[in-house]
Amino acid sequence: MISTKKHLIAAAVLAASATPLFAQQAGTWSLSAGVTYIKPSVDSASLTGSMPNVRVGVSNDTRLTGAVNYMATDHLNLHLPLGLGFRHDVTGDGVLAGFGKVAETKALPITLIAQYRFFEAEARFRPYLGAGLSYVRFYNEQGSSLLTALTNPGGPPTGVTFKSKLAPSFQVGGVYQLNEKWFVEGSYTKTLLKTRGTLSTGQTIDVGLDPNCFTVQLGYRF
Repeated sequence: MISTKKHLIAAAVLAASATPLFAQQAGTWSLSAGVTYIKPSVDSASLTGSMPNVRVGVSNDTRLTGAVNYMATDHLNLHLPLGLGFRHDVTGDGVLAGFGKVAETKALPITLIAQYRFFEAEARFRPYLGAGLSYVRFYNEQGSSLLTALTNPGGPPTGVTFKSKLAPSFQVGGVYQLNEKWFVEGSYTKTLLKTRGTLSTGQTIDVGLDPNCFTVQLGYRF
């Protein structure tokens, strides 16, 4: 009887040791939440039909964000960021540099990234490279009084819309396992995004945004 108990205990110990403590293996789901900072790399053309060199800049923003992850294999992770959108001021540049805000907009990036995670599934730290697609939806755009004064003086307020676009995204990051369930993740994502702003007065402006996205999150693996 004692010998049987010893064999059962030994088998249990072996089974436990065979289960990776920090495994991120195929079939694993996880959720995470934290903060994301977005800094656009703006390359603005000039506004058409107006004085020359009327260009724009775009402000940075920081928001609470989340993510859903699914390990399709031991090395391939599907990463879906979650958020409620970012708010950006569009400011004057070129001859309007220092004049302040000309418009504002909200942007909601809907992104799916495939990450290749290095090292083995049981590693405590796993760096990764990722690539995917982002659909960036612009909404709640508003022109300012400065924009109206520039494009339609004495007339009704000038409205503006920005074209929602599909763009490639590239990512580098890493996951550090705190214990069997909890982890910390940090990443940098670059999206190659260009858009066109169209004013209610008919003028347009092409803007390269190419946002830099920095994210730190705390996650839980199921």
